Order: sequence, then C-alpha cells, then structure tokens
Amino acid sequence: MNPHSGAIMTTRAKRPRRVSSGGVRTALRLLGPKLNRIRAASEGQEPSEADFLIQSLVDPDPILRRAAAWSLGERREARARPWLEAMISDPTPEARSIAAEALGRIGRPESRLPLETALADESPRVREQAAWALWAIGDPKAVPALLPALADPDPSVRWSAATAIGRFGTAEGSDGLRRALNDPHDRVRREAILGLGRSPDASVAGIVRPFLQDPARRVRIAAAVVLGRLKDREAVAPLLELLARPESWVRPAVLVALGRIGDPAAVAAVVRECSHPASWVRVSALHALGNLDATEASDTARRLVADPAWSVRGAAAECLGRIGNPTDLALLHATLEDPHPWPRRGALYAIGRLGLSEAAPRVREETRHPEAEVRLAAVWALGRLRDDGAKESLVQVLKSANPVEGDPSPPIAVGDGAVAIRSDAEGRLFDTTVQALGRILPSNTDPAVVGALVEALARVDDTELDRPARLPVWETGPDRNVPSLRQLFDAALPGLLEEDETGC
Repeated sequence: MNPHSGAIMTTRAKRPRRVSSGGVRTALRLLGPKLNRIRAASEGQEPSEADFLIQSLVDPDPILRRAAAWSLGERREARARPWLEAMISDPTPEARSIAAEALGRIGRPESRLPLETALADESPRVREQAAWALWAIGDPKAVPALLPALADPDPSVRWSAATAIGRFGTAEGSDGLRRALNDPHDRVRREAILGLGRSPDASVAGIVRPFLQDPARRVRIAAAVVLGRLKDREAVAPLLELLARPESWVRPAVLVALGRIGDPAAVAAVVRECSHPASWVRVSALHALGNLDATEASDTARRLVADPAWSVRGAAAECLGRIGNPTDLALLHATLEDPHPWPRRGALYAIGRLGLSEAAPRVREETRHPEAEVRLAAVWALGRLRDDGAKESLVQVLKSANPVEGDPSPPIAVGDGAVAIRSDAEGRLFDTTVQALGRILPSNTDPAVVGALVEALARVDDTELDRPARLPVWETGPDRNVPSLRQLFDAALPGLLEEDETGC
C-alpha cells in the first residue's frame, strides 16, 4: 500500500504487464502518413480512424499491425474483433500477443474460443496474454481450457491462469486452484488463495489458514485478506501471532482481516497498532477499530484526529463515525477546516453517520469544495441527516454531475500533503445525490427538485437504470444490499419512472 494512502489496503488481481513496446509507439507515429495516403485514394470518402486502424491489421509491415492492434484495444473498438481474432494466427508472436490483449480489452464473449486456442501457443507471452484476456472477458465457460495452463512451464502463464480461474468461483476451478497452492512461484500461490476465497466451499478457511505462515509475504497477505472476507473466527489467534512480528507491510492486511472478523479479543492488539510508527499501519488499525465497533477505544481515535499524517487524521475522523458519539461534534466541526481534503472527507462521513444535524449548514458548504471526494461525502452526509435545507445545494450538484459507466474503484489519497486524491468520486456523485434527495422526504413536493430529477433521469441510458448504484465506499461492500439506480429514482420521486416510460 502507498505509505501516504488513506484507503484500506486491498489485494486485487493485477493484469500482466503490457506487451506494447517502444517499437509499437514509434509505429503509431508512422501511421499518420499512411492515413493521409488512404484518404487521398478514397475519392472524397473520409475513412474514420477506426476504419483505418482495422485496415492496418492486415498491413504487410508487422510493426504497423502491432501498432494498429494495440490502438484498437485501447479504443475498445468492437468492430475490430473479427480481424483481431484472425490475428491470433499472425506469424509474429508479438502481434499475436497484442491481439490477445486487445481482445481482452474489448471484452466480447464471442472471442472466448480463439483465445482458448491461443492458450496452446508456442510463445509464453501469447499464452499469458490469452489467459489475461479470458479473465477480462469473464466467461466461466473458459475454466476447462484454463485449467491445463496451471501446469504451464512458464510461471507468468500459471499466474495469469490462476487469476482468471479465481475470478469465476466455480467448483471445477476450485479443484485446480487447490493444486496450484503447491506451486513454487509465490504469485501463483497468491492468486490461488484469492481465487479460493471467492469459492462457496465452506472448507476454504481451513485450507487457507496455514498460508499465514507462508515464507512469501504476498502469500501471507492474500491469506489474511481471504480469512477476513470469510470472517473466520479460528483465524484470529494466528492473525494476532502474525501481528506480533516486526513486518510493517503485512500488518495492514492483518488488521483489516481482524476488523472484518469482528472478534472483540482483537481490540487490545489493534489499539496498540494505532501507535505504530508507520502511518499506513495506523490507518489500517483505525479502520479495524471502526469495524470492531470498539467504542472503548474512541479516545484513541480522538487523539489521532491531530496526527501529523493527514491520512491518519482522515481515518481517525472516519473511525469516530463508527465508535464516537454526539459529544464529538466540536472536534469533527474543527476537522472540516483541515487543509487537506482527506480529513474533511472523514469528518463528513462521521457527521452523517452520527446524525449530527447541528452541523448541516457547514456540511452544505462542502458541496462546493473543489475536491470531488469531499463533495461526495458532503452529499452523502446531507442525505443521512435528512437536511431539508440542503435541497438547493443538492439540486446544484445533481445538475453538474453526470452518470457514468464502468466499474467503480476505491479512492486513494496520495502525495506528501498536497491535495491529491485519485478516485471515481465524480462518477459516484450522480447516484449519491439522487439517493440523498430520496432520503430528504419532503423533497418530492419541491418543483425545483422534481425538475432536477426529471432532467437527471433524461441523461441516464435505459440500460443503466438496473445496474447497482455507485455510492460511497461505506455504502457498498460484500455485506451490503446495494440498491439499483432505478430504486434510487423511485425513492426520490415515486412514480417518476412510470410516468416517463408511458409518456404521461
């Protein structure tokens, strides 16, 4: 985890290294003159750049073919799929590898069979990219073809295959992942453990527990992550033993696991970690205290609201939302003046969760903060507070927010104190604002609110209405029933969708 990060450490599958090279980037520059020649010969018919790139997939120059395939993958150009599938048989392994990567980026299930064929390619790089592409496409039917790749002589291929199989959580895949636990390469063992953690098999915890003692750090971290997700009470003692070691980089995963398991026996050890010299360990300890509902440790969180590290201050303020009480109003109000957005974000969360309605006027001001994560937290807090006075502020946010597609990602704060947060908060703002207006019950009689909701609905594609709502990270998770965007609109203005669909 980034030492300056204010986010909980997570372990997620990483895609293999990109196969593009300096030669491909040089080729992309060379494509410009060729496009001009094609345009000149097109007798006034202006070809699109995508059309031009698709034509280049069959160019005699292998570097240009690779460059075109790479660019089409970056664009996720679905029209190029048949040509890229044919390119899986290209005479050069570099082109076959980039074609497999591009098909994974495009993500169409029709590409599964050509990619399964590529798993037997003579080039290990092609086999690796084919496994990754099957992971990206996400079709469980690929598991039988991926299983033999767990025995591939190249560890990168085995790693990619384990990552892909682990995504699907099938019984057939779990058998293969159990065998992969004995792989000599630690990355393969790590992905096998993470994949087994997605399996419904109740015996997984007992299988994973011994890997808390694995010699490889990344494997121990993966084991802690999985045991935390499984809420395995029998893992508390070995996790506490692991916490007693002087390893800073394993501690965050152990602390998060202890918080998720929720055993009060871990509270004392977690409180001690709040004094660890590494800021990222203190952050994880505070998140664990919040998940443990350790109200007896609230004084520890209050002390750390003044920590020198802004990531710790943010985590401490957020923790008070779980284990604090209304007497923390003045402290949280003061934290809203912190120069860094991360503590302000945490304080807004705590104000909303604790129901401190006295702070609502100050929270409304934060809906105009330049940092999207702060605005998101303010909008969420106003909804939790059911602040009728916030309708004007929320309408302004909704008018400027846009619904977006794609998977949400957790926020990550970075830097040495400067305002720098990488997140998709802008994408979550739209859904969260609709949710907040739905929580402020009198809003459905306000013409300004009705008008803003109708206009917002008109900007949403029909296919997006039934997706899970994109809300702040504390509203989502494996233990939460996340509503759909349709349900949020229904709550904000009952009957709006029915009227819109009938044209009445």
